[in-house]
Amino acid sequence: MATVNFSVPLDVKEAFDKAFRRQNKSAVLTELMRQAVEERQRRHRRAKAVEKLLALRKGSRPVTEKDVRTARRAGRP
Repeated sequence: MATVNFSVPLDVKEAFDKAFRRQNKSAVLTELMRQAVEERQRRHRRAKAVEKLLALRKGSRPVTEKDVRTARRAGRP
């Protein structure tokens, strides 16, 4: 188990203490830190996916509105 020491504004500490009054503060902070890490990883994966999509788009041929309409009609029964 590691010990983490950091400073937060007093109003945030007081609000945190009030919100999680009867809970294990270490467990709450651990869960919040896990969520923050997971969110950061999700954002990173999304950014990579967007980069890949944009790279694929650069290599594709432009499609006109007429092409889209024709493809829609052809795909409908």
